[in-house]
Amino acid sequence: MSEFEKRIAQQVELRADESGTKTLTGYAAVFNSPTDIGGYFTEQIAPGAFAETIKGDVRCLFNHQSGNVLGRTKSGTLRLLEDAHGLRFEVDLPDTALGRDVGTLVARGDISGCSFDFRAMKQSWDDTVDPPKRTLEKVEISEVSIVTFPAYADTTVGVRSLEAIRAEAEEARAEEKRKADNAAAAARRLAEKRAAQEQKFRGIRQDAS
Repeated sequence: MSEFEKRIAQQVELRADESGTKTLTGYAAVFNSPTDIGGYFTEQIAPGAFAETIKGDVRCLFNHQSGNVLGRTKSGTLRLLEDAHGLRFEVDLPDTALGRDVGTLVARGDISGCSFDFRAMKQSWDDTVDPPKRTLEKVEISEVSIVTFPAYADTTVGVRSLEAIRAEAEEARAEEKRKADNAAAAARRLAEKRAAQEQKFRGIRQDAS
C-alpha cells in the first residue's frame, strides 16, 4: 500500500451564522485540474476519486498536528462533499482557544491556506508525454489541515510510483521480448526438424529407386 502524500489545497474562507458559529469552507481538491508537482510530473484528480473516503472518519487539524483538532466527520463538525468541481469541505470551528484563534487569524488574512494528506489507492500514468501525467482515480484522505505555511507538494511518493510503473513497463517489454525470442527459437527448431525429416525422406526414396 502506498504512503501518504501532502498537497496544497485551495484558499479557505470564513463565514459566521446568526448563532455565532464560525465555519471555514473551501475546496480541498479540484477535479481535472492538472497541477505541476515539483517539475517531475503533472497530476490531476478524476471525478469520483473521493467517493469512498468521504464516508470514512476524517479530521480537520491545524498545521497537521494531531493535537490541534478543529473538526471531525464522525461528529458532524467536519463535512466533506464531492461535487462537480471537486472535494468541498466545511468545518465548524470549536469554541476553544485554538478554534477562536484560527477563526481570528483567517478573518484577518494572516492564515489563508490549507492542505490535505492522501494516499493513492488507484492511479494511472501517461508516460508518453513530457512531463509524465498522473491521474488519481481513487484516493484515501486521512486529514485536512488549515496551515500557516502551505508546504510545496512533496514528490517522493509520486516519483517512486512513476519509477515503479516504468519498471513494470520495462519488465513487460522484456517479457514480451522473451516470449517472442522463445517463439522464434521454437519455430526455427521446428523448421530444422521438418527440413531434416524431408531430407531423410528424400534419401530413403533415392535409395529405394
